[in-house]
Amino acid sequence: MKILRFVGVSRFRRLKPSVSALLLMCLLAALPLPAFAAKKIIFDTDPGSDDALALMLALNSPELDVRAITVVPGNVTAAVGLENALRMVSLANRCDIPVAAGAQHPLFQKLITAEFWHGKNGLANVELAPSKCKVDSRFGPDLIIQLVHASPHEITLVPVGPLTNIALAVEKDPSIVPLVKEVILMGGSISGGNVNAAAEANIYNDPEAAQIVFQGGWPLTMVGLEVGDKALFTQKYLDQLGQTHGPINDFIYAVAKYLVNLSGTFGSPGAPMYDPSAVAVAIDPTLVKVQEMHVDVETRGEFTRGETVGNRHGMVERNVLRGDRYVIEGVDKVSPNAKVCVDVDADRFLQLFVSRIRGK
Repeated sequence: MKILRFVGVSRFRRLKPSVSALLLMCLLAALPLPAFAAKKIIFDTDPGSDDALALMLALNSPELDVRAITVVPGNVTAAVGLENALRMVSLANRCDIPVAAGAQHPLFQKLITAEFWHGKNGLANVELAPSKCKVDSRFGPDLIIQLVHASPHEITLVPVGPLTNIALAVEKDPSIVPLVKEVILMGGSISGGNVNAAAEANIYNDPEAAQIVFQGGWPLTMVGLEVGDKALFTQKYLDQLGQTHGPINDFIYAVAKYLVNLSGTFGSPGAPMYDPSAVAVAIDPTLVKVQEMHVDVETRGEFTRGETVGNRHGMVERNVLRGDRYVIEGVDKVSPNAKVCVDVDADRFLQLFVSRIRGK
């Protein structure tokens, strides 16, 4: 043992226990620490305005190593989203990150785009310079599969749009499921929707894909409306963001200002930080409080299609047909398949966002 040889075994043994322990601690403290290992993530996105906030938070956080960006249609069409992703990666001088096109439409329904909320170009009508970066030739789901196999048990998937690309990857190669470290997705709600009474937008845009992802059998955290609706980006945080300048800072300030002003027209004091919340949880899971539960996605209801249905009690009644009626014979336990975020330290999250965009 190098430490004992350095001190001298016989002299080390003659020292009092308290002295020898202190000496050992000092020697260990002098040894080089292992290098900080950033969390490897694949960022799957439908690049609208809050996706822009989320992407820049990820690219400006040393805790995260963005290995790829895959684009899915949602807030905007697949083509517009791909161009937006390329321009933002170029703005950040990160052409080293592969940006790949994915699905062109949801699995079974027509695409619903949201320029109403995100501006005509999806980026709050902020025009970025043409991209210096080139699109990766691989199909987004194939790129996900390839990277997961290349780094087994190391990749965290962070989808902040409809879950079409993730579902396609799972359907094509189910063997990636046990190889993915975790999934941290922005989507869903257990307390009502934001596109209608029941459904959250990302899940509503492809409920079948969402059901595939929720039933995948991998560690999954649902960062839904319960987080974004509490973490409002108000004028206070916008003013803090405006105290510094730079290409990324100014771009995000313009996008955030658009969102704050838009929210104000609907009587809200600030813009919900939906997509950035999933990235924030990937950076620091202590920002949120979670409850484990089994979550299913409603795919057929007339008024509830796209609803994420969380079983809060972990049990269901067992009904058995007896003649002309069903009889409750007992209660069966239901295993959780997700950690559902039910609360957030909003100010700490928002301060984290502002500080990272400002480069602090």
